[in-house]
Formats: sequence, structure tokens, C-alpha cells
Amino acid sequence: MNTRGPILLARYLALAWCGLVVYGSLHPFSGWRDTGVSPIAFLDGGWPRYWTGFDLAANVAVYLPLGFFLTLALRGLPGRFTAPILAVLLAGGVSFGLETVQTWLPSRVPSNVDLICNSLGGLLGAVWAQWVGPRIFARIAALEQQLIAPVRHAELGLTLLGLWLLVPLSPETLLFGAGDLRQWLGFTGAMPFAADSFVVIETSITALNALAVGLILRLLCIRWTVAYLIVPLFLLLGLIVRTLAAAVLISPGEALAWLTPGAQNGLLIGGLGLAVALALPATPRLMLAALALMAGAVLVNLAPPNPYSTAALATWRQGHFLNFNGLTRLVATLWPFLTLPFLLLTSRKP
Repeated sequence: MNTRGPILLARYLALAWCGLVVYGSLHPFSGWRDTGVSPIAFLDGGWPRYWTGFDLAANVAVYLPLGFFLTLALRGLPGRFTAPILAVLLAGGVSFGLETVQTWLPSRVPSNVDLICNSLGGLLGAVWAQWVGPRIFARIAALEQQLIAPVRHAELGLTLLGLWLLVPLSPETLLFGAGDLRQWLGFTGAMPFAADSFVVIETSITALNALAVGLILRLLCIRWTVAYLIVPLFLLLGLIVRTLAAAVLISPGEALAWLTPGAQNGLLIGGLGLAVALALPATPRLMLAALALMAGAVLVNLAPPNPYSTAALATWRQGHFLNFNGLTRLVATLWPFLTLPFLLLTSRKP
């Protein structure tokens, strides 16, 4: 069995998950100050004054995938238990480093209980990966042979598509809208809000991003017949994620609030465009995917403020979801700019 592909995929996933953990642990990256407390003073601290079962479970759950991916990523090392042991040490080291840095963040409270829960999550993930690792590698290798095209950096593409599923999790953004840099750069929409023009912009953003994502997925499919099945299912998964996010993070009554006339038109136009574009030769498909990706990002930054966004953001940016909101917005902001280099890399000949 060729394990190169599965190991590469596990490494990309481990790196991506580690980046998400770091960002989520230090968000919002503001208010840094020196309190005069030793950065490792939390190790001698007692049980936290304020805690919930959700906090403990979340701290375990967040690090479980990290231990899992790290163990799979390190399986090429000699020794039967080298990979899980290193994975647990790395997961615990990441947690220790982040708890230490949180000493300088007033919005964070470093805790030895968090460190223990994080390390436990890494341990559980490593044990799980060690137990099912060979079967996972065999399954991934088989799927790569049957479904994945032999393109350069296919594992990176699969990782980016996995990250894309975080984009619909932000219910305050336009459907599939990614690449909004205005919050980072302090800009506002270039056009004032008008109902008619907003529907056109929303339609264009949805259609362009659906077209780009579908063509990127087509790039990784070994046969066009497979693509015509997988692409609609993947976009449908994105819509399910969007619906569940709105229901859980806003309210059940808002589950389908994203299905506006602009979103409906965009899905229809994007679907019709994909029906034709998926059958194009490889080079035109690649060029069209890059153009759609960047055009969608440009339109997102030109779009006027969405009245629904403010209300949605105020509703779900509460409690446990504060850091999650920052995380999903980060992925939605960076996704087009991380994906474009991947498209350029795949266009290069070996």
C-alpha cells in the first residue's frame, strides 16, 4: 500500500488544525499587556473559579483531532509507538505554549485544567489514530486510486476544500462569500445599499463562489462522471452546514434565512454554469476557477453592508461562540487567497 498520499494529507490536516487552534486560543489578539505575573504561574493555580462542563468537554474535543492528525502524519517514523507518543507531546506542548501566551491577554485566563483537558484530548486522538490508523490509510489509498486525479498537491486541495466547509458557518456573511478584507483594512462597502443592486451582487457572489468551488473539486476528480456526482453533493453539504449553523447559532426560525432571492438566483446560475464548465478541458477549467475565485472576492469587498449581517452577528457573537466566530471569519477571509496559489501550483508541469 502506498502511504505517501495519506501521510501528506494527514500532515496538511494537522497543520491546518493546529493553525485553527492557535487562532481560536488567542483571538481577538488585542489588549496585550504585562500583568507582572509569571507566564507559568497557572501551573500552580487551583481549580478555576468559573467553569462549566461545556468548557471541559470543549477543551478535550478541540485537541482530539490534533492528536489524531499528528499521529497519522508521523506514522512514517520508525517504531510502533513513536508516532502517538510524539503526537501527545506535541499536542501538550502546543497547549502549554498557548496557555503561557494567554498570560498577556486580558480576555484570557490561563489554566492548568485547560492544559490537562487539552493534553487528554491529544492523548485520546492519538490512541484513536493508533487503533484505526492502518484501516484509515488503506481506505484513503483506495479512494485516491478510485476517485482522486493524479494532480500535483492533491492533498493540499482536499485540505482546502475541507476548510471551505467553515465558510458557510458564518451566518452573517453572504452565501459562500469569502475573501472579505474590509474588517482587517478598515474599509467599508464601496456602494450604498439598494435592494435591487444588492440582489444582483448577492447573486453574483453566490454564483461565482459556487462555480469556483465546483471547478476546484472537479480538478481533483479522476473522471468527469465522478465530478457530476460529487460536486453537487459537496455544494449541498455546504448548504446543510449553512442551515444548521443558522439554526444553532441564531435560532431555529432563522435556519433558512440565508435562502434569499439573491442566493436562490446565484445557486441556479452557478449550477447551470457548472453543468457546462465541468465538461471543459483541464486548462480552461483551471483558468475559469481562478477567475471566478478572484472575481467573487472582489465583489465581496465591494458589496454594501448587509442589514441581516449586523443582527445575525449580534445574536451569535455571544459566550462560547465568540472565538468560534473569529475563527470562521478568519477562514472565510483567507480562503480565496490560500486557494489561488494551489491553483497556480497545479498548473505547473512536474
